[in-house]
Amino acid sequence: MAAPSIPNLNTLKSSRGGLRARRGGRAVPVFDVDEDESIVAREKARDKIIQQTDQDASLSRMSAVALGYLEDPFARGFVEGQITRRYPIIHRGTYVRTAAIDSLVDRFLANYPAQPKQILSLGAGSDTRMFRLFASNPYLKLVYHELDFESNTIPKIKVVQHSRLHLETLQGSLRQQTPQSEPTISSASLTSPTYNIHPLDLRSFTRPTTIPNLPNVDPTLPTLLLSECCLCYLPPADTEAILHHLTQTLFPPSTPLALVLYEPIRPYDPFGQTMVSNLASRGIHMQTLKKYSTLQAQRERLKLAGFSTGQGARDVDRIWTEWIGEKEKERVAGLEMLDEVEEWKLLARHYCVAWGWRDVGGKSSGIFTEAWSGIDGGLGPGEEDDEIGQVGLPSNATV
Repeated sequence: MAAPSIPNLNTLKSSRGGLRARRGGRAVPVFDVDEDESIVAREKARDKIIQQTDQDASLSRMSAVALGYLEDPFARGFVEGQITRRYPIIHRGTYVRTAAIDSLVDRFLANYPAQPKQILSLGAGSDTRMFRLFASNPYLKLVYHELDFESNTIPKIKVVQHSRLHLETLQGSLRQQTPQSEPTISSASLTSPTYNIHPLDLRSFTRPTTIPNLPNVDPTLPTLLLSECCLCYLPPADTEAILHHLTQTLFPPSTPLALVLYEPIRPYDPFGQTMVSNLASRGIHMQTLKKYSTLQAQRERLKLAGFSTGQGARDVDRIWTEWIGEKEKERVAGLEMLDEVEEWKLLARHYCVAWGWRDVGGKSSGIFTEAWSGIDGGLGPGEEDDEIGQVGLPSNATV
């Protein structure tokens, strides 16, 4: 199942008291179904809740853009009407998440710049990364793919078709790399030599009879997989089967391959329990959360999935503290008053960015190791539940 890219530190804060445990009352049931309703119907209802969270992610991103946390002229196209200002901790969480993943992506693309590369974004929703990348460098030797439910790809394609800014950016990438090429667009899919939107359910990768064909996916290119709060919605067995298909079948072991994850962690402490309860009250269940509950568990997961060359993981709190340069932290802190410092630290410690990779021999040998060798992914203060990762960086390093 390709789910949209949230919760990005925002689904827990629908109200001022949303992050704190309720002291009374009963949660309103999310699903009001008869006992004899089919499992398939209930699954569709759960899927719909997850799909609809994409708009929440778009609103949070646009609110952060409007205040100057992020520069993203493409975000406005996915938001209709007036922008509701979100809380400061939501803005900061959106900023840190974006900065961390952008850094991993940018380092990958900058290494061996003449080598064509590929990105597959799982559950991309209304994410704007493809447009931001090609707007900053239309000469990128990159093929970008987005995989998501049809209900999410349809509105995205409408934006691409009717937004001059989005369409011109796509056409600009095509002119620089494949002159005279035009995208093929339907109501739910888009294919081109640089950008592709595939309407599908990731669970189809787990069933041999339903494995989809993905136009323009090159199984030989060095490829980066992105999962921003996507795989965590699935049962662990399904995520393992999906990753096995991606790492062994779609991209054989001879292909350099990496995965970047953004997911919640630490569900067992009081704050984590409240987080899980609040999400469940909205019908949102992070099914892999207990199995991959720590940074070390995330690293081990990546290793077992086939990303054996290296793994790293950092919670959002430490990424803010150690990856972001002091001048940039000052700029961000000056945008608005953050009077919920302790609340921010609690929330940020319960989300992480994890990454793993496999490098192989050949012309691009070491493409991920060289790109990510300076990024800190090991143990830090307050992370006693985790062991040292395989990469290291001085604590004052800047992403």
